[in-house]
Order: sequence, then structure tokens, then C-alpha cells
Amino acid sequence: MSLIYLIAGEQSGDVLGARLMRAISARRPDICFAGIGGSAMASQGLSSLFPIQALSLMGFLEVLPKIVELRALLKRTVADIRSRAPDVLVTIDSPGFNLRVLRALRPTRLKRAHYVAPQVWAWRENRVKGYPGLWDELLCLLPFEPAFFAGHGLPARFVGHPVLESGAETGNAGRFRSRHAITPDVRILTVMPGSRQTEVSRLLPIFEATLRRLAEAVVPVIPLAGPVEAMVRQRTQSWPIRPILLADTEDKHDAFAASDAALTKSGTSTLELAVANVPMVVTYRVNPISHQIAKRMIKIRYASILNLLLDRPLVPELLQYESRPDRLAAELHGLLTNPDAVTAQRSGFAEVLDLLRAPSGTPSEYAAAVVLSMLR
Repeated sequence: MSLIYLIAGEQSGDVLGARLMRAISARRPDICFAGIGGSAMASQGLSSLFPIQALSLMGFLEVLPKIVELRALLKRTVADIRSRAPDVLVTIDSPGFNLRVLRALRPTRLKRAHYVAPQVWAWRENRVKGYPGLWDELLCLLPFEPAFFAGHGLPARFVGHPVLESGAETGNAGRFRSRHAITPDVRILTVMPGSRQTEVSRLLPIFEATLRRLAEAVVPVIPLAGPVEAMVRQRTQSWPIRPILLADTEDKHDAFAASDAALTKSGTSTLELAVANVPMVVTYRVNPISHQIAKRMIKIRYASILNLLLDRPLVPELLQYESRPDRLAAELHGLLTNPDAVTAQRSGFAEVLDLLRAPSGTPSEYAAAVVLSMLR
């Protein structure tokens, strides 16, 4: 039986990996899987080498205390791959860890695919020089990425963005309000602080302070990411209005359908909200030293993928020192009181989603076809 080894380093990669595994199994039920992943990949039959939370780190200073541990995990991962001798290795995002795995395996003849292109078009473009030989296939989620890598002599292919398969647009607003006893006149605000402990610990206090300053009465709703669920539950107990915490995917999608607006970190969550047609305000903060280092390297104008793809400020971005409760509350007030602002965002969402469709089939099906072609 053929063995495909997959490595995901955070929750978003875990979801991508699970969809890819499902699409592969639909075509080839005989395929076996091994590697590193979370609960989503476990539901598709993966027994993770170690918990995915060990790799869910973000920022220069946040990683430093874990260097010794991460090196040990890297060595363990490479040894496991060598001993299992899979037919194909699929590394999913998490370039800080996965590219090191690929470098360690560069001398081997193992077939390798990297899923989610490193965002070197945003910063540290010189890193491209070290990529030749790391993978046989680079699967890109954004339509402009293949041309960028081709300019550096690296073949890459756009496979579409799996957020289109999330089902985020399938929610039922009435069901959500009924389930949580929320009357039709009450406004609902989805709050998405992230899936990494470092970002959640930094953003949750800002989000709480924003709610205290918001002129409109809202019911906050927080979809829970597995790696930070306990932290979010503990740290929201003191909020002025206790948020509704959602661990169920269907309930999350119902909450999207019922939401008047969202306050979210930058990242894939913005695309998920766009699929659900929820107008949003985007924010992010990192360690101040990490920010100073990154600021010297970043070359793009926008942090949000939505704004980046359209090359215009479709959704408000308040980053780092602009990520203040008063500013965030003011932007949310605009979405809650100005129908034109909501209409403008939703029109832009449709443009973005058209750009993200796969060349054929669903994004996961197209990616699965590429991976399976590497077996032959």
C-alpha cells in the first residue's frame, strides 16, 4: 500500500490537510497516511507523531525559548520520515518548521510537495535562493503566486483556496438565534482572536476593551480553535458581556449567518468570513521587537488577503500600534450603522472568491490529483 506522509504545524494547516486526505482517499481508498496533524487530520485517520500544539508558534521572540525543543522535534520528524520511507511527503504551510524538514531531506530521492507557498513575495524575498531542490511540487493558494515563483525559476501551480470548501456560507441565522435564545433585534458580533496562544493572549484583552467602548449593544460570539480553547474559556470569564463560545463547526457557521459584523485577526479567518458574507474589521499585534524586525522586511501594502488580492482597502486594517480599542470600536460602529459600508465589503467579497477558485473541481480535489500524480 502507498504511504503519504503529511506535516501540518497549526490549526489552519490541519484543516487543509484533512480536506486533502479526504480528497485523496476518495480517489484512492488504498492510500495510508502518517505524519503530524491535529484533530481534523485525526478524523481522516492520521495518528500524529506528536501534538500539533508544539509547533503553533508565531513571532521571533516567541520562538526563541522553544528552540531546543523545536530542534528535537525536527530531528524526531526527519528520523520518522526516513524510517517509514513514504511514497510522497506533503508539508503544509508552517515554513519555519517544514522548510527545515525539507532541507534535511533534500539529499534523498523522496517525492515532496509543499502545500501553501511561503509568503516570500511579502518579505524576505532573498530566501527564494535556497528553495531549489526542496520540493517537486509547490501548491499555491493565491493566483498571483505561480508567476512570482516562475520569475525565480521555480515551477509552481495554483490549486485554488480550500476556504471555498469550508461551508462557511451554509449557516442558518434563525437556528443560531433560537439555539442561544437571542431575539431578532439583538446584534451579534463574531470575534476571532486566532489559533495560536501568543496571538490570543495578545489580542483578547484588546477585544475585551473594544467591547467595553462599543456604543452598540452586541452579543459577542467566539469560535474556538482547539489549541487555544482552554485559554479563551478562562480569559473571557471577566468580559462585560460573556461571549458565546462555539466549539461546533455547524454552530460557528450559523453564528456567521446571524452576525452583523466581525472583529478578526488577519489571516485565513478573513477569507472564511468573506465566504460567509460577514463584514469585518481586521487587526493584529505581535511582540514590539518582532514588529520592528518585520517592518524592515515587509514589502506589501496590506496584511489582509482580501485587500491584498484586490489591491485596495476593502476591509479596515488596524495593525500593531493602531490596534487600539477606541479605533476598533469606531470602525465597528461604522459597520453597524452604515449599510453602504456593509454593501461595499460584500461586493468586494464576491470579487475575491472568484479569484480563488480552482482550475477544475474543488481546490482540495485539484491538489489531491497533483499529489497522486507524484505516485506514478
